[in-house]
Amino acid sequence: QVQLVESGGGLVQTGGSLTLSCAASGTISTIYAMVWYRQSPGKQRDFVARIFSSGITNYADAVKGRFTISRDNAKNTVNLQMNGLKPEDTAVYYCAARKTSLTTTLDYIWGRGTQVTVSS
Repeated sequence: QVQLVESGGGLVQTGGSLTLSCAASGTISTIYAMVWYRQSPGKQRDFVARIFSSGITNYADAVKGRFTISRDNAKNTVNLQMNGLKPEDTAVYYCAARKTSLTTTLDYIWGRGTQVTVSS
């Protein structure tokens, strides 16, 4: 089964930008959707953005207009371009693979996460 490894996290000032990458060990072209979530200390894991195999994208309201998700099937990677970062964006960001339309979050394939810290 495909394995996911996130990278690109770090410390950035308010208003700055980061690009997160999610590298898959196998092909992602047939995966129904690739998804980014984030989790802050003491909070639940929240949806950030998803991109379907068709290329259609969805975003959480909190990041709409600031974040952009993209996928490169040839490189088996999914990126999350984050602009206009705010302190409330501070979290561990996780990449996940939703293999089919019937796959629930319980069966998502998860990466280990990458820390994003936005200083005020």
